[in-house]
Amino acid sequence: MRAVVAALAVSGVGLAGWAAGAPAPAAATTDDEYRAQYHFTVPDHWKNDPQRPVFVDGKFHYYYLYNSDYDADPTANFGTAWRLATSYDGVVFADQGVAAPKRTNANYDLWSGSAVVDTANTAGFGAGAVVMLVTQMDHPTPAQQANASGPQAQFLWYSVDGGRTFRPSGEDPVIPNGGRADFRDPKVVWDAERGRWVALIAERDRVSFYTSSDLRHWVRAWEYVNAGIGTIECPDLFRIRADDGTVKWVFGVSANGYATNEPATFAYWTGEFDGTSFAFDRSAPQWLDHGFDWYGAVTWEDPTAPLDRRYAVAWMNNWDYAHSTPTWAADGFNGTDSITREVRLKRFGDSYSLVSQPAAALADIATSRTALGDVTVDGFLPLDYRGDAYQVEAEVTWQTATNIGLQLRRSGDGTRHADVGVTTDYAYLNRGQTGYPAGTWKTESRTPFDGAAGTVHLRVLVDRTTVEVFVDDGRYVQSSQVFAPPGDDGIALYSSGGPATFHDLTITEFGSVVQRPARVIADFEGTTWGTGWTATGSFAVAGPTAADLRGQVGGKVADTFAGGGDASTGTVTSPPFTIDRNFVHFLIGGGDHALGVEPATSVQLLVDGQPVRTATGDDSPDLRPVEWDVRDLAGRTAQFQILDDATGPWGHLMVDQIMLSD
Repeated sequence: MRAVVAALAVSGVGLAGWAAGAPAPAAATTDDEYRAQYHFTVPDHWKNDPQRPVFVDGKFHYYYLYNSDYDADPTANFGTAWRLATSYDGVVFADQGVAAPKRTNANYDLWSGSAVVDTANTAGFGAGAVVMLVTQMDHPTPAQQANASGPQAQFLWYSVDGGRTFRPSGEDPVIPNGGRADFRDPKVVWDAERGRWVALIAERDRVSFYTSSDLRHWVRAWEYVNAGIGTIECPDLFRIRADDGTVKWVFGVSANGYATNEPATFAYWTGEFDGTSFAFDRSAPQWLDHGFDWYGAVTWEDPTAPLDRRYAVAWMNNWDYAHSTPTWAADGFNGTDSITREVRLKRFGDSYSLVSQPAAALADIATSRTALGDVTVDGFLPLDYRGDAYQVEAEVTWQTATNIGLQLRRSGDGTRHADVGVTTDYAYLNRGQTGYPAGTWKTESRTPFDGAAGTVHLRVLVDRTTVEVFVDDGRYVQSSQVFAPPGDDGIALYSSGGPATFHDLTITEFGSVVQRPARVIADFEGTTWGTGWTATGSFAVAGPTAADLRGQVGGKVADTFAGGGDASTGTVTSPPFTIDRNFVHFLIGGGDHALGVEPATSVQLLVDGQPVRTATGDDSPDLRPVEWDVRDLAGRTAQFQILDDATGPWGHLMVDQIMLSD
């Protein structure tokens, strides 16, 4: 062995990956022991399935299943909502809070589905409305609500504020159950060639294909049956162009391949789609990840090259041990995503496979790069580096070695570690020597590898509770949780059967992308204006009003008509709050009477009692979104005020969902 000399290059890149001109969200300061530093994590409580992002107003809107009532009891059902985070690059996210709340209607919780931008107004919610088809229970009884056993069906929700908030379109399903025990996870895609929508729905051992012209009326067109890969969930369908110019369709599902000694991640097939059915190039699936914790994956197009590459992300957990992760007990959250990947299609001989690498924007949040040069090892070589959130990359060569790799998250005495490496026959990720999830046989994942060439490119992402391994071009990837104890942060190289050289060995650290949670100032769902809110005039004895307005969130709004009709006047004012996010968002409708042209119907952001931002209605009952940029007021104390001095026609305002977010 020889000594390792480290050359350190530090660059203060910060959040450069955030789009040019866009306000970068501040990373939350956190003392959490297990929270990932550069992977997406839920701000609190629980997340599971990702929902495919949509691209609106220049940024991705990423939704996921969120449970604010999670208590780590796997026998309890507290249900999920859709929570939203926005991103310009798929790496840095800004939390926007709950976009589609649970228990809003008779169908109770929201499960997986997909959102689309209805550019042509096929559903009638307006051109550019964001429409989602989502699984809910069809009018479940209280007993069915308690154990999530109600009949699964597909329902429409819609957003007229660019996908920030959603409202159910009635309480009846647009695709009824039809007597199926499993009928969920609709994935909606636009079939441009035939000018219609296609929905794929998972039904345990099959996927059914539906078609529609308007997102409201659906016809069952075809089904794919596969009883050999366990319960099928979260289907996908997309077109992509390969590196040789060939355009293929890809059909994918999340499935359990353990019965056939395959992964339980994202299975996919290449082929052709004729608008009704899928013709498979080969009957056997390929897998986009071979680790133990890459489930419920979604893919979405890169808007700059929609046919040439896609993005993908998955939930890094496994239902075998989903509730035993140490993040909940230690830090009060349970939910981490994989790194966002760029996915391409590549030809290998006479077939095609998806290849993936971490999103290019990950490089933009690098804070340091330690270049170790060429390092030769014959046996074991601990590196002079300690860390629990980084990327390590090298081109490795050898002649006679039969096993080469890295020990990651290594304890000081070397007894605990996760191993990444290759042998003459396979590549592997082994977490058996560290705090891998207890009570499972899932310790080592493997992928094919030909060691005869004597070379491999390894790119490994390590974060607080995760390891993701990209081998060579990314045709084979392995992603698993690794629950190493805090303090196990060493790295060692190893080879057996002969020496190996790690060329251009580099360790890259990244800045934290932990989100600052959005803060709801008021949702007006209670019987009073809200804790600490004060009201004057006609509104002193009034409160929120049950309503059904276009764009409304939940069942109630603040409506100054409540104080006695258009003749009512007065103010409704929030308690003081600190401006500690970049934006104030809210929904407003009603009279167009701007502040300063008395009598007014307006809302104000007050600082030191003076209005610094103001908005009014547009003589319409529809709620429209308003966004105030308040970065120049950071740290100031403010209040939100609803003012109604007008007594004539449209002499009232409706306000809903006031929120602070990045």
